[in-house]
Amino acid sequence: MPAVEATTPTIRKTALNAVHRQMGAKMVEFNGWDMPVEYPCAGGIIAEHNAVRNGVGIFDVSHMGDIRLQGPQALAAVQHISMNDASRLAVGQAQYSALLYPQGTFVDDVIVHRLGEDDYLLVINAGTREKDFNWVRDNTRQFNCKVENLSDDFTQIAIQGPKGVNLLQKLTDADLGVVKFYWVTRGTVCGLRNILIARTGYTAEDGFEIYVPTDEATSAMVWNKVLEAGKEFGVVPCGLGARNTLRLEGKLPLYGHEISDTINVWEAGLDRFCKMEKPEFVGRDALLKAKSQALKRTLVGLEMVERGIARDGYKVLDDGGQEIGYVTSGSFAPFLKKNIALAYVPPQFSNLGSNVKVEIRGQGVKAQVVPTPFYKRPKKQ
Repeated sequence: MPAVEATTPTIRKTALNAVHRQMGAKMVEFNGWDMPVEYPCAGGIIAEHNAVRNGVGIFDVSHMGDIRLQGPQALAAVQHISMNDASRLAVGQAQYSALLYPQGTFVDDVIVHRLGEDDYLLVINAGTREKDFNWVRDNTRQFNCKVENLSDDFTQIAIQGPKGVNLLQKLTDADLGVVKFYWVTRGTVCGLRNILIARTGYTAEDGFEIYVPTDEATSAMVWNKVLEAGKEFGVVPCGLGARNTLRLEGKLPLYGHEISDTINVWEAGLDRFCKMEKPEFVGRDALLKAKSQALKRTLVGLEMVERGIARDGYKVLDDGGQEIGYVTSGSFAPFLKKNIALAYVPPQFSNLGSNVKVEIRGQGVKAQVVPTPFYKRPKKQ
């Protein structure tokens, strides 16, 4: 028999890959993508994180996926596959939601944008792009709407931070002042017409995400113009490292960590986005049943009392050293200057002020349950 050659999965690259490398970014493999984790030229993760909290930073988030549902029954299809109530969306509005399995656990979390009367765009996670698209297509066959995978059509650039609006306004004819958080508009950006501009993001800050044509030359032109226009605001390029610490401070869930196909909506504490008053959606029956039963675990915020960083997957222990849960995400929080984590624990350990331990290198290190989100952006005066 002929020898079978082992095939190495191809690492995917965004249209900005060459730009990141030219800038000296430290690159890592992330969910099959070659992505910048930090930029030494910007000062690294802590400097990037604090630039977003205090000024503005930009991210290449082109690895995210995009699914468009368009047609007479697009709304009915979106309502069937998502847990939030898309019927509440005006044209130009967006909402956080999730796609659920019949057992009430997560296919993925998504942002649903209503672009037109019968036109919806779902933005999905990078690591679940193909799975999500196949799931959406398979679960909307009974509806009269077109389902398209637009994931490779856009370079998505996130401009995040309190000065993001000032930066982007220099580059667009759209009046950003009238675009509320979680609303979208279209305008000319860097000379490119009809660009989708969404006031959304994954940093717990104000900011925008722009969708530009995916070819390398156009993408590089926009990226570089954003950096140039942002010099007066102290803009820095940001990688996945800062993106992770920013979202952790804001308690924004990450698929495979706080949410997964084994975690349900109630456990994840995402009740406010799940509209059980909708007559029907995938996962509703299981969630209704689960709601009548006692929770076995719940997601809490931890702050380390003793020295040590709680990393993803570390065990959470009670005072007696018995394992009671696990850390889903943990890090030093650059803006808060604390070691924080999110963890699943039994409900009896979820009260604020509860003392637990995190096993770090074989030792139980003291931590305390604290309010979340750890960080809330200041309200405008």
